[in-house]
Amino acid sequence: MTLAIFLVVFAVITLFVILRVTVSRSLRHRNANLPGIEPLDVEAFRNLVNPLENEYLHRRLSSAEFRRVQRERLRAAAAYVRVAGRNATVLVAIGQAALAAGDDKTAEAARQLVDNALLLRRNTSFALLRINLAIAWPSLGSSAAPVVLGYERLNGCAMLLGRLQNPAVPVRISSAS
Repeated sequence: MTLAIFLVVFAVITLFVILRVTVSRSLRHRNANLPGIEPLDVEAFRNLVNPLENEYLHRRLSSAEFRRVQRERLRAAAAYVRVAGRNATVLVAIGQAALAAGDDKTAEAARQLVDNALLLRRNTSFALLRINLAIAWPSLGSSAAPVVLGYERLNGCAMLLGRLQNPAVPVRISSAS
């Protein structure tokens, strides 16, 4: 019986994630430097997933208020994770296109970009699952910190590839770093 309940809850959460991704893809913003990239505020994202912030809120708020605030913070973190995942998908395509470059430095930078973007894309899927479970059961906790670190690393790879391909045009995939 418990397994059946778990499977039903898991199916509902998965359906919710699929619907959210579908809707959010239709609302995507564009970046002038890299079409398809939506700049992400890394500092705000880092603040949302900071365990010290969660501890502070837990100490200052009543249990019911903390759960409400935590769910809102988790929804915001999920939005950041989805943006990071979409940006990673776009950067995989950009990196794959740059792999054909005749220059060894550019090809190596493109390989690093693709590797980091694929890793980040995988991590965003796991982070979204954990966040959605934490929204349903706030006591479980959630960690999207690997997504923040991976996104910062991806930002560096994108900037390096951009400098190698076109030194006159700065490339950024975050609004703060």
